[in-house]
Amino acid sequence: MRAPGTLRLGAGAGFAGDRIDPAVELARRARPDYLVFECLGERTVAAGHARRIADPAAGFDPLLAARLRAVLPHCHPAGTTVVTNSGAANPEAAGECALREAGALGLDARIAVVTGDDVLELVRTIDPVVWETGTPLSEVGDELLSANAYLGAEPVAEAVASGADVVVTGRVADPALYLGPLVHEFGWAPGDHDLLGKGTLVGHLLECAGQLTGGYFADPLTKPVPDPARLGFPFADVGPDGAAVFGKPDGSGGRLDRRTCGEQLLYEVDDPAAYVTPDVVADFSDVTFTDAGTDRVAARGATGRPRPDGLKVTLGFRGGWLGEGQLSYAGPRCLDRARMAADIACERLVGVHGLPEEAVEVEYIGAGAAFRGLAAAEDPAEVRVRVSARVPTAEAAEAVGWEVESLYTNGPAGGGGARRSTTEIVAVRSCVVPREHVRPRVTVVG
Repeated sequence: MRAPGTLRLGAGAGFAGDRIDPAVELARRARPDYLVFECLGERTVAAGHARRIADPAAGFDPLLAARLRAVLPHCHPAGTTVVTNSGAANPEAAGECALREAGALGLDARIAVVTGDDVLELVRTIDPVVWETGTPLSEVGDELLSANAYLGAEPVAEAVASGADVVVTGRVADPALYLGPLVHEFGWAPGDHDLLGKGTLVGHLLECAGQLTGGYFADPLTKPVPDPARLGFPFADVGPDGAAVFGKPDGSGGRLDRRTCGEQLLYEVDDPAAYVTPDVVADFSDVTFTDAGTDRVAARGATGRPRPDGLKVTLGFRGGWLGEGQLSYAGPRCLDRARMAADIACERLVGVHGLPEEAVEVEYIGAGAAFRGLAAAEDPAEVRVRVSARVPTAEAAEAVGWEVESLYTNGPAGGGGARRSTTEIVAVRSCVVPREHVRPRVTVVG
């Protein structure tokens, strides 16, 4: 049962490639007030900019249309607002996509688009220090591709207040997607640091969706999770005081208890007493979880301090190309044959194609590749050799997979299952810009 006066927030996705059917189950059975799709990582938005440069209509989450087609028939009649950062590098195009999908379903929908996170020209002007290098941005040799500031909950709350059925954003801090509706519905002020800390806790626990209900938690022996193929996604019922009870649809797979909540609480948190977001410096050090029924957990104890003066920015750089080739060997002396294959490929990549020797890497998957520096298995039943190289051009990267594939008939006996790929590398780094220079905007269409 849902407590009177609470707001129900549902987690529809925890990353760009997440499943869609658990979100449909949430929309249909849990009937949240807000269904949130968190689909954006640091590399995701930078890679989106690379796609947008190639195609001005691209750059947003490719699964946005499919997600909206699946959930809007349930969300729109129930009055559930969809909130998502699927706009990535092109929120405007994502908003147009949302409008088209709603129209195709025969729905008269309002779409709010949050922009202003793209600060490429700003960082070029103020030349901030890059965290990873300790030098001004202008001294970084790689080509700058993108710069996106982490926006907070305020523009999300403004978008929700417009009466939108779907809110699409670019780079917004993950918990802020959930905090924005709470700020709007309960009238929390920017100075209500404790309430903002409590709301940030809600967003942090929900933002990875299935991780809270046992997905990333699971281990077959020590931490069993029932029916993981039907993992239910979580929701939270939040009161005006920030108190929250987390749950998942009854009968869905997975588990939600104090242990799953405890693991997610610490996920990507460097200091539980100082979790820095654009809205508040949240303090999770006194958070407690208590059982509130089957697959129901109450969370309390989060507080907060004033937000930082600056906003973190993710910088995307063109980082060259990654060429890769893989081939499998099995049976007696398979590791010896895999090593021979790698030696042949490396010798040809350096001697014939002119790749720098230091650019080429070799892994023996199944024989210690995941534990570099530790003793490798010397007599595995099978091994997969992976040869890769980071190089300046696509042509040079193509040579890597080509040489590995050619080992079918030009290498040691028994190779099979060749795979090759060439991928442009987008490297990400970080900096901070003054908050006052970043101006979020909300545009409503439809």
